[in-house]
Amino acid sequence: MNRRKLLQSLAIGLPTLLFSDKLSALSLRDDHVRDFVEKILAGPFSPTWESLSKYQTPDWFRDAKFGMWAHWGPQCQPEAGDWYAREMYMEGNRKYKFHLEKYGHPSKFGFKDVINTWKAEKWDPEALVSLYKSVGARYFMALANHHDNLDLYDSKYQKNWNSIKQGPKKDIISGWAAAAKKNDLPFAVSVHAAHAWSWFETAQRADKTGPLAGVPYDGKLTKKDGKGKWWEGLDPQELYAQNHAPSKNSDDNGMIHKQWNWGNGVTPPTPAYINNFFNRTIDLIDKYNPDMIYFDDSQFPMWPISDAGLRIAAHMYNKSVKEKGKLNAVITGKILDAEQKKALVWDIERGQSNDIEPLPWQSCTCIGDWHYNRDIYNRKAYKSSKTIIHTLVDVVSKNGNLMLSIPVRGDGSIDELERKVVEDIGIWMKANGDSIYGTRPWKIFGEGPAQKQAAALSAQGFNEGKGKPFTQEDIRFAIKGKTLFATVMAWPENGSVLITSLQKESVHYPEKISSVQLVATGKELKFERTADGLKVYFPDEAPAASYANPLRIV
Repeated sequence: MNRRKLLQSLAIGLPTLLFSDKLSALSLRDDHVRDFVEKILAGPFSPTWESLSKYQTPDWFRDAKFGMWAHWGPQCQPEAGDWYAREMYMEGNRKYKFHLEKYGHPSKFGFKDVINTWKAEKWDPEALVSLYKSVGARYFMALANHHDNLDLYDSKYQKNWNSIKQGPKKDIISGWAAAAKKNDLPFAVSVHAAHAWSWFETAQRADKTGPLAGVPYDGKLTKKDGKGKWWEGLDPQELYAQNHAPSKNSDDNGMIHKQWNWGNGVTPPTPAYINNFFNRTIDLIDKYNPDMIYFDDSQFPMWPISDAGLRIAAHMYNKSVKEKGKLNAVITGKILDAEQKKALVWDIERGQSNDIEPLPWQSCTCIGDWHYNRDIYNRKAYKSSKTIIHTLVDVVSKNGNLMLSIPVRGDGSIDELERKVVEDIGIWMKANGDSIYGTRPWKIFGEGPAQKQAAALSAQGFNEGKGKPFTQEDIRFAIKGKTLFATVMAWPENGSVLITSLQKESVHYPEKISSVQLVATGKELKFERTADGLKVYFPDEAPAASYANPLRIV
């Protein structure tokens, strides 16, 4: 039996059975394995890869193309960038130094204390979601929890460490969900908490140098240590989940990436930890009814050491079928093989495919850091609207969607530079959205020099911005019915472009071309079709946001 089939068959049986890389089973007696408290709905889907492979991506997702994301939680409060709750415990790291200056030593002021400072006093979900709807977003996603393990909703199973009990004392997901519903947008949640177990291991460390060398950080504190403190009566281990031995080579800060798939020496999570994550996620689905879940995991959460993620997927798919009469739900995951891509939607982080994918997929990216970073604001270093639109057009041509994160400050607002990027995206989308929404990939995704120097995917993505910039020679295609859209990725300096894929007697487009319009203005353009290509003459004056120029060809 091969590795994949063995893992599948074992995962169906004991949901929390754990394996090493060599597939030697760890001994877990039956009395060590607790049943999941939440039960999954019965229906056409079972918690196996084979059953889930019957999944079909719903049309709402395929038509939407463009979503926006509030990747917002307590790690945005310091305004120091992504993975703050992990890196503040890494001696010598930039965030460690920042933390010392702003809050004090992590043995005395840990991330639990950062949570206590987060109040979200300027958060207005309706205003932000309305803005995103107005600039062209067709679905909206909110962070439900991150690797810091704080649930941002009324969590039945993370009952002491959630945003109602701690920090802002607000049901963040409820607020976002209501705003999405009011704006008639499908609502998505992102779930990252499966990895708190190993991700937070830095909190078990202590300084190796300096006046507090050897003094442990707060990662191993327990309920009994809280007497007389603001968190008296709370158990930090319910948040940090560090009552375990560190993983192999845990002092290597980069090891977390090699252990993301629960291999390479990671300390196996306990059944109680896995069950808690499962129950929290089912509770989230049942309570807030998201249309989509984004998992920040290789495949499903806890795979391959548990079938918890498979069970969550089966439950969500069956719930959708039961309540809506059809499968209308979307789940995304990372680093999927060809078979796994049939069971859920492939997400590529900060990157894109280099060809048309046979199944719908999603690229997720951010105009700055995933968590708000004041330094990026000060340096005026956000991605431009031009970069975002180029990414969107390229992704759509390859059968993908773009999920764009706009970093939210700790107080719940976005800054004026971010707002300008968002509004500029809206200018382009209002004029050219017909070339994006509801389209499907053509026979080829495009032509031009940029793709010849495109960077290969690395791990879960991370190839954005590594290729050659787009020019007027770069064209991206999409279709809608009998209409072909050809987007010229820069305004032509010499007044015309030559689209070689549409030459006379083209194998891709043998039909006659009777009309070429500039989508942004509706203006009919003069064109010539020869053996060299379709030559299109552009007007003298460019429309607003002319860094990508769709042509409507019939």
